[in-house]
Amino acid sequence: MNDVAMKTNPKTRKRMFLLAFFALALVPAGLFAQDFVYQPINPAFGGNPYNYTWLLGSAQAQNTHTEEDLSFGSYTDDPLADFQENIDSQILNEISKQLYTTQFGENGLEEGSYEFGSYQIEVSPTSEGMQIKIMDITTGSETTVIIPYY
Repeated sequence: MNDVAMKTNPKTRKRMFLLAFFALALVPAGLFAQDFVYQPINPAFGGNPYNYTWLLGSAQAQNTHTEEDLSFGSYTDDPLADFQENIDSQILNEISKQLYTTQFGENGLEEGSYEFGSYQIEVSPTSEGMQIKIMDITTGSETTVIIPYY
């Protein structure tokens, strides 16, 4: 009886027995599990058709868009009105281009301080690129734009 089990302490054998007992007791717990079955909520994907009215009502309650938001651009059914609006837009673009050239010159923005209407514009170079600081004199609001160097 030179066996290792015989040389072990009775307390150790008892602990090993209890450990094996609890390990085996936990194994059958997995045998009683049931399958997980997914049931979609949306009736379009196989869910209960009675959910349709609830889902539609919930979607309509969250919808913040109006019919005006859904229109594509500012086009109307009148081609002459669209043509007139297009001409007006091109004229305003040309005027703004001329004002820009008059104010800033042919080379565009150069380092310095400019006043244009109610805006004060400061242009200065930084390590990141050209910094343009635009301040609205009437409201005091300020915006800074950095154009990176390439």
